[in-house]
Amino acid sequence: MKVWSQENRNYALAFAGIAFSALVAFFAFHFGVIVPILFTVSFLGVIYLMITVRELKFAYYGMFFYCFMVIFLYREISSSVPFGTGVEVFILIAWISVLFNPNRIRWKLLNNDLVYLALFWFFLSVIELVNPAGASARGWLQEIRSSALYFIFITPLGFLVLNKKKDLNHFLILIIILSVIGSFYGMRQLFFGLTHGEQQFLDDGAAKTHLLWGKLRVFSFYSDAGQFGASQAHICLIAAVLALGPFLWWKRMLLAIAALILLYGMLISGTRGALFALIVGGFFALFLSKNFKVLFFGGLVAVMCLGVLKYTTIGNGNYQIYRLRTALDPQDPSLNVRFTNQLILRDYLSTRPFGGGLGVIGTWGKEYNKDKFLSTIEPDSYWVKVWVMYGIVGFVIWFGMIMYIIGKCCGIVWKIRDVKLKVKLIALTSGTVGVFFCSYGNEVMNTMPTALILYMSWTFIYLGPLFDKKETASTVENQS
Repeated sequence: MKVWSQENRNYALAFAGIAFSALVAFFAFHFGVIVPILFTVSFLGVIYLMITVRELKFAYYGMFFYCFMVIFLYREISSSVPFGTGVEVFILIAWISVLFNPNRIRWKLLNNDLVYLALFWFFLSVIELVNPAGASARGWLQEIRSSALYFIFITPLGFLVLNKKKDLNHFLILIIILSVIGSFYGMRQLFFGLTHGEQQFLDDGAAKTHLLWGKLRVFSFYSDAGQFGASQAHICLIAAVLALGPFLWWKRMLLAIAALILLYGMLISGTRGALFALIVGGFFALFLSKNFKVLFFGGLVAVMCLGVLKYTTIGNGNYQIYRLRTALDPQDPSLNVRFTNQLILRDYLSTRPFGGGLGVIGTWGKEYNKDKFLSTIEPDSYWVKVWVMYGIVGFVIWFGMIMYIIGKCCGIVWKIRDVKLKVKLIALTSGTVGVFFCSYGNEVMNTMPTALILYMSWTFIYLGPLFDKKETASTVENQS
C-alpha cells in the first residue's frame, strides 16, 4: 500500500480544516450559534477520545483541568448547559481509555482497602435510594454523584493510570499552578470587578453570603467563596510543607512564594473555617515529620497567633483579617445560627437513624424535595449533610471510614525511607486532614476540584510504599 507523503498529508489536513470551517459557517448562518457550537464540541470530543485511547494520562489530566474549570464554564457560557455532567463524561472517557488498553494496565494495584472502602460506601449510598423517609429519586441521583460516584470512579483510575513516581511530581506541580491561577483570578475579581456571569451569580441569590458589609467574598472560578478559601488553604499547606523539604533552593523559593499567594487567596475569600485547615493540617505535618522540637515551637507560635486574633484588635483595619478574627468569636451570629440548626436537626433525626436520604438537604433538597422538612434547613457543613442524609448510623460509618483512611495514610508516611518522597506524602496527608476538618464548617471535600485532589492524594499516599521500594531497589543497584 502506498504511503502518503508529508506534503499530501498537509494538503489533506488543510482541506479538512477548510471543509470543517465552511460547515460551521453554514450551520451558523442557517441555525444560529448553538448548532455550530455543539457541532464543534462534538468534533473536538471525537478527536479527544481518539487521543485518550492511546495516551492514558492525557485522559486523566483532561478530566483534571475540566474539574477546575467546570464552574467557570457554567457561569460564563450558559447556566442552562449541563457542564456539571461533563465531569462524569470526562471520567467515562478516562475509563474507556483504560478498558481499551487492558494489557498496559496493572490491575493488581486495585487490590487495596482504599478501593474496597470506596466500593462499600458506593453500595451503602445505593441502598439509600430505598430510605423509608421517601426522598426523591431524582434528588438521590444528583446527590450520589458527589457523595459516592466520584470516590468509586476516580480512586481506582488513579491507581491504574497515575502509578509512577513522576506522576506524583506532575500532580503536585499541577494542583499548585492551577490553584495559584485561581488566586490571581480571585485578585482580578477583588481589584477589577466581576464579569457578567459572576455578577449574575450574585444577583441570583449568592450576594447574601458573598457581599458582607459591602465587601466581596472572593470566589474566583470555584463554586463559592467557601470552596475557594478552603481549597486555597489546602494547597497553601501543601506548598508550605514542600517549601521546607530537602529540595533545590530555587524550587523551595518558588514553593514559598506560591504558599504566600495562596494564603492571600484564602484571606480574600473571607472563609473563616479555612484557618483551621491550616492549623490542624500544619500540626499533622509537624507530627509526621517526627521533628518534635519544631512541633513544640510551631505549636507555641500557632497559639500566640491565635491569641493575637482572639484577644486583640490588631489588623482590624484590614477587612480580611477582621473577617478571619470572627472565626474565633463564640458569639458570632453565623456560628450560633449553625448551632441552632444542628439542635433542630438532632431532634428531628432522633427517630430517623438512617437519615432522610440522599438529596434531601442542600441544593438538591430545595429543587427535588421541597415537601420535606429537611430541605428547609441549610446544612452549612459536609459533616452535617452526611448526618442528615445517611442518619447517625451512616455518619458513624462514614466518620470511621475517613478516620481509618487518615490513620492508614499516617502509618504509610511514617514508614517511608526516601526523604524527598516522605515530605511529599506528608504534604498530601496533612492537606487531606485539613480539608476533612474544614468540611465541618463548609461543604468542601465533596465539591470539585477539592474532591478530585483529595481522592488522588489518598491514592498517591497508598502508592507510597511502591515508590519507596523502587527507589530503595534503584539505590542498592547503583551502589553495587
